[in-house]
Amino acid sequence: MEDVVALVKHEGDLSVGSRSKTLKKAIGLIGGFGSLKSPFIIKPNIVTHPSRDVTGFACTKVDMVEALLGLVLQEHKSLSIKIVESNSVSKFADEETFEGYGYKGLEERLKKEGFDISLVNLSDPPLSKIKFDGLYFKELELHQLLIESNYFASVAVAKTHPLTNVTGVIKNLFGLLPRKNKPFYHSHINDVIIDLNRFVKPDLCIVDAIVGMEGVERGRTRRVNALIVGKKPVSVDATMARIMGFQPERIRHLVIGEKYGLGTLNPKVVGDSIDSLTVKFKPPSTLRPTALID
Repeated sequence: MEDVVALVKHEGDLSVGSRSKTLKKAIGLIGGFGSLKSPFIIKPNIVTHPSRDVTGFACTKVDMVEALLGLVLQEHKSLSIKIVESNSVSKFADEETFEGYGYKGLEERLKKEGFDISLVNLSDPPLSKIKFDGLYFKELELHQLLIESNYFASVAVAKTHPLTNVTGVIKNLFGLLPRKNKPFYHSHINDVIIDLNRFVKPDLCIVDAIVGMEGVERGRTRRVNALIVGKKPVSVDATMARIMGFQPERIRHLVIGEKYGLGTLNPKVVGDSIDSLTVKFKPPSTLRPTALID
C-alpha cells in the first residue's frame, strides 16, 4: 500500500470536525497509519510569523494538525507527540509564533487531557552532527529529536514556489534545518530537500489542498477542496502537482526523489479522480516577484 495515494474531496467547512472526517477517509484508503511509535513527530509548514501571513493560508492550519492528532490518539493514547519547526528568515519558532497560529493552545488543551505533547524549536539544542552521503550534505546538523524519531508526519499546504515550482511534503522538510539564514541553501535547494527526505524518511505525508496558494508567504489563494495522503513523499507531491495543473516529470526534485526510492511519479491514486479535483495554478514564474523567505 506504500505507493498508494489517497485523493479525497473535502465536502465540509474548515472546522476540525469536518477536516477529521475527510482525513479519516483518506487514512483508511491507504491502509491506516501503520505502526505508531514514540516520539511521534509532526512537521507542519510554518513558513513565516503570524503577522506576515496576510491571507491566513501560507502555513499549515492548526485545525489540520488537531484533526490528525484526534485520529492518532484514538489508536495510541500514550504516544509522545512532538510538533516541530525551526527558525527562518521571517520568524523564530518560538512561543509567540506557535501561539499566533494556535499550536500553543492545542498543546495546552491536550496536556490538560493528560496527553504527552510538546512544541519543539529545531534550531535550539541539542543539535547533533551526522555523517551522511547525500547529494549536497556530507554531514548533517539536526536536532537530536530527528535522529531519535520513530514516526514522522509531514503536514504541508499546496503552494507554488519560485525555486521548486511546487512546495508540498518534500519541501516542508527544509524547515528541519536549524540554520536561520536558510537562503544560504537556495542555490542547491533540490539536492538539499531530497537529502533531508532520504535521512528522515517520512512515514505519513499529508497535503492540505483544501485551500492552496500561488506563492510562498503571500499570493492568490485557490480553493481546491482536496486532501492528499500517502506514505511516500514523491508519490504524494506528484499527485499534488497534477491537481495543481503541473507535470511532475518537469519538477526536478520529484524526478530526483523517485530515483532515490522516495516514491513514484505515477502512483496509484485511490478515492477521487485527479481530473475531478484539478484547479490549475499559475506557474511561479508568472507571479509577481516576492522575497524568498525560506
